[in-house]
Amino acid sequence: MQVTVCVKQIPDPASPYQLEPDTHWLVRPDEQILDETDRYGVEMGLQLAQENEGTVSLVSMGPAGSMQGIRQALAMGADEATIIDDTELKGSDALATARVLGAAISSKGFDLVIAGTESTDGYSGVAPQMLAEVLGVPCLTYVTEVSVDDGKVTVHRQTDAGYDVVEADLPAVIAVTAGVVEPRYPTFKGIMQAKKKPVETKTVGDLGVEVDVDQIVTSITDAPERSGGEKIEDEGEAHLRIIELLERKKVI
Repeated sequence: MQVTVCVKQIPDPASPYQLEPDTHWLVRPDEQILDETDRYGVEMGLQLAQENEGTVSLVSMGPAGSMQGIRQALAMGADEATIIDDTELKGSDALATARVLGAAISSKGFDLVIAGTESTDGYSGVAPQMLAEVLGVPCLTYVTEVSVDDGKVTVHRQTDAGYDVVEADLPAVIAVTAGVVEPRYPTFKGIMQAKKKPVETKTVGDLGVEVDVDQIVTSITDAPERSGGEKIEDEGEAHLRIIELLERKKVI
């Protein structure tokens, strides 16, 4: 079974972010880490590949930089990686991303594509669905449990009331939630092996796909400072004021 996992390198959230003064786009440093949500997808892919005698390929779009994040996923156990690094893709929206990733995935073939529900630096939450449409396969979202058997994938899909059991024929795309599995930590052996695993860098021209990158940020504003709350002096009836405020906010 051929499993492909979509991963993304992002600036370390613990470090200060910078925006380009003219375009307001995020400045992406060479040193980037693996998006935390993608660690769950990589782990899920590794487990499914082990159960079904398969392989795990990574596909990523964005500046390769030092490939710190990609190497982390390879050190976890993935077999190879493809990175689409092209300045023409700067400012891509979710649809452009889906088209590029779809072209890269189609060029190698796949049985199952795994993605996170959304990236922590974009939060659009629609890329997996768009990717499935580009690939022409079913998409199963908000996945909390996965099994593959006899050419079908069965998942638990998280809902407000619990979960639904959904089944689809392979090939398919699934978007997993955080906590679907417990991601493993790379071992020293895995880190050393990751340095020798094949990593292919491609451009849009290599993939033969045309995308329109016309997303712009017209302006940005600082988030307002948090205003002070109301201080309630308790003279025996403070609970009534608290109840009044909670009712006003429709909390109770």
